Amino acid sequence: MEQVLRQTWAFFFRDYHLTRRYMSWVVVYTFYAVVNSATIALIGVAAGDRRLTLTLLVGVLLWNFLSVLFQEISSSITYERWEGTLEYTFMAPVSRLVHLAGVSMFVVLYSVVRTAIIVASLMLFIRFDLSQANLPGLLVVLVVSSAAFIGLGLMAAVLPVISPERGAEATNIFQGILLLVSGVYYPVEVLPAWLQPLAWVSPATYALSASRKLIGIGADASEPLQSAGAPLSAVVPELLTLALMGAVMIPLGLYVFGRVEMWAKRTGKLKRTG
Repeated sequence: MEQVLRQTWAFFFRDYHLTRRYMSWVVVYTFYAVVNSATIALIGVAAGDRRLTLTLLVGVLLWNFLSVLFQEISSSITYERWEGTLEYTFMAPVSRLVHLAGVSMFVVLYSVVRTAIIVASLMLFIRFDLSQANLPGLLVVLVVSSAAFIGLGLMAAVLPVISPERGAEATNIFQGILLLVSGVYYPVEVLPAWLQPLAWVSPATYALSASRKLIGIGADASEPLQSAGAPLSAVVPELLTLALMGAVMIPLGLYVFGRVEMWAKRTGKLKRTG
């Protein structure tokens, strides 16, 4: 057990150093995320609509958190290709579960820190009061929804293995589909009828629905804006759905990653640096 913990910590610490190595990129992406978040939230301010402002704020903050989980797990494989260490990592006598657990733990911490920076920065642009929000409930939603997005990230991480040249870019396609169908900035009901079923298989849909209830946003525009966030019991259906998705997607992600890893070893894809 001690050896497993040491190995997990080693991968956590290695990703920390990789992030430090590309710190200029981290600064650029974080700056862009802050500006993009402020631009979207200010649409609600310009409309003079507090409900719209809170809806956009919840959407932009939760999406920043969850999309980083998805993106950075797959990016960790891309970084290893650039560093020329991917073959050594995959051939090391370490369980792939331990490897990906260490990566995922660092990505969760990185997502929390980046989201906190975005929240602090948004306060320079927008005045908002979350004192009535159910913040402990929001934390529970973030934890539960993280599992499903980590599973999706594990599946997306196979793309840089399959295609050294274009795999990382291909992950943006999946991220874009999730952004489109999950109701991040608008109700899913406005989507074309043929797209709406995709919303119900996206974990972001349920995370956003639960978060908006806990913030204190009414179920629809005809209801008055609530003065306080809903209790955690009000979002039990969403939490159960997210927990089920996480329980399915993490093992599925590990299975898909393992199969692609075996294929990459047989075909010599690990040697290529793209």
